[in-house]
Amino acid sequence: MSVVIRMKRMGRKNRAFYRICATDKRSPRDGRVIEEIGTYDPLIPDTDARCSLNGDRLKHWLSVGALPSDAVRVLIKKYGPAGTHLAAMEQARAKLSMPRIVPAAEAPVFVPVVKSEPTATETAVSEATAIAEETGTVAVADADVGETIVETVAEAAVLASTEIPASEESAGS
Repeated sequence: MSVVIRMKRMGRKNRAFYRICATDKRSPRDGRVIEEIGTYDPLIPDTDARCSLNGDRLKHWLSVGALPSDAVRVLIKKYGPAGTHLAAMEQARAKLSMPRIVPAAEAPVFVPVVKSEPTATETAVSEATAIAEETGTVAVADADVGETIVETVAEAAVLASTEIPASEESAGS
């Protein structure tokens, strides 16, 4: 049985990533594998962070006589145990594992005004004020208690008639 190290395609349509596997030479590309050695994701923006290999298992399979494919040979040369880009790969992986810093949001350009339903007290006060303006009355609202006191001009005159002298009452008529 001859063993090769090649990439097995995974993922979905237009979003492929690859597992680097040790497989039997006769098995299909996406078929049964002997062991998975690493991964390669071509859609990661940082080139050095795309590949990850298990160095110990890679050394084992190479020592046993497994032959890497052309694409895997390039990845082993760059990111293998004695790779040329090994330090850059470790820095890129560390950068990817750090949390992203999101800048604070600016003030919104448009803020919609939320119309809330008026409370019973606000409704009563507004109705009493509207009636008072129509009928020519004086409305006094106590917002803390929520009570509305409406005094008509006639009621004010009744209260005032007890204080007004009789001579002024006859002069008005």
